Order: sequence, then C-alpha cells, then structure tokens
Amino acid sequence: MTKTDQDVRELIDHLRSLGSERNRAGMARFGITVTQAFGVSIPPLRALARRLGRDHLLAAGLWNSGWHEARLLAVYCEEIARVDRTQMEAWAADFNSWDLTDQTCSNLFIQTPFAMEKVHAWAAREEEFVRRAAFAMLAALAVHSRTMEDADFRAVLPLLDAAADDERNFVRKSVNWALRQIGKRTLALHADALAFAETLTQRPSRSARWIARDAIRELSRPETINRIETRRAKRPVSVHRVPTHTPSR
Repeated sequence: MTKTDQDVRELIDHLRSLGSERNRAGMARFGITVTQAFGVSIPPLRALARRLGRDHLLAAGLWNSGWHEARLLAVYCEEIARVDRTQMEAWAADFNSWDLTDQTCSNLFIQTPFAMEKVHAWAAREEEFVRRAAFAMLAALAVHSRTMEDADFRAVLPLLDAAADDERNFVRKSVNWALRQIGKRTLALHADALAFAETLTQRPSRSARWIARDAIRELSRPETINRIETRRAKRPVSVHRVPTHTPSR
C-alpha cells in the first residue's frame, strides 16, 4: 500500500466520522444520491481541502473511492493544471447527482483550457448529468470568466435551444440556470437572453416553456437590471475564484 492509498483510507474514515444520518436524509430530500454518501456538508469539506492543499494523486484516489464526499473533496484538492481531457471525460462519466456535477464544473472544470470544448461536446450527450454538466459550466463561465466576450455566449444559444425540450429535471434546470446567468452578464446579453426566452414560450414542450417563463421572470425584475447596470463597467470575477456555493437544483 502506498502512502497515498493510506492517506485516502484515513480520509475516508475521517469523512465517515463527520457524517450524519440527518444530513444524509436532507441530501436525499434535495435529490442527491446517497447510496455512497456519509452525510457531510460542504463547509467542513472545504475546510479540510484547505488543510490538505492541492494534490493530484490524492484527488485521484479520493475520486476513485466512489464515496460522494470523497469525490467532492477531490474536486477541491485537484491540481488544476494537471486536469486533461481524459480525466474530464472519466469524471463526467461518474456524475450521479446534481451537486457533484455542479461542484466539479464550477470549481474545477471551468478553470481548464478545455471548458468550452466540453460544453459543446456534452450538450449533445444523452446521459442526464453529463448533459447537465455542459450547462452548469456555461452558467459558471457567465459569472466568472474574464476572457469570454458577449459574442461567445451568443454563439452557444443554439446549444440551449437544442436542449430546451429535454424534460428531465436536472437538464432543464441547468439550461434555465445557464440562460439566466448569461442574461445577467451584460445589458446586451440581457436583451439577447430575453429575446431567446420569448421564442421558447412558443414551443410545444413543457420544459421549454418552463425554462422561458422562469428566466423571463428573473431577468425582468428591476433589481436584476439594476445589478447589471451597476457592475457593467466592472470586469467579471476571474475563473480562478472558487464559487462559495452550489446553486439550487
């Protein structure tokens, strides 16, 4: 057994000690798969990750353990520069809950050079959480990217259009999330997102109409428009900032 293997075993035992059945029940109520979960909330995982630091081999061992919280810890401990396309595909294939998908995309995958490549590839995938990952990344990029231009986000609206009829809960919510965040990035994109949402209201699918109505409702709020106007002269936060929360399902 290598030192890394021993470290992983010790961390799994520690995570088990931090868990609770109450937390597991709460996770299940929010649609999180708990068959391999201890019931540990995000704050202690983040605190533990800060103590551990970045370690590629440790992250791989934690992920490969299959435990939900170990995989979240792997996301926070992974060395960003060592993540390649193969790893992204392998980890995406393991996605089995919305929170793991969103945390991995928002905290790790958007910081790689392959983020937009995977957005385009995964938006057409059949697996529910892989497809969700595409739009979770788009939503996070809309908030955090310093380099993407309005034209880059206009160019991905056809991806949202193609996925809007997907009635699966975790896909339609991610499409809605991406549309709302794109619409809140700049005033120009706000107008584009509203116009796009209006086209979805005419679609026969319930999913597309729900996505549209919910996006229009949020983007039309005066406080939403005021926030865009207030920060329009400021640059978005760097993608290297770690988001402090996972958006709702």
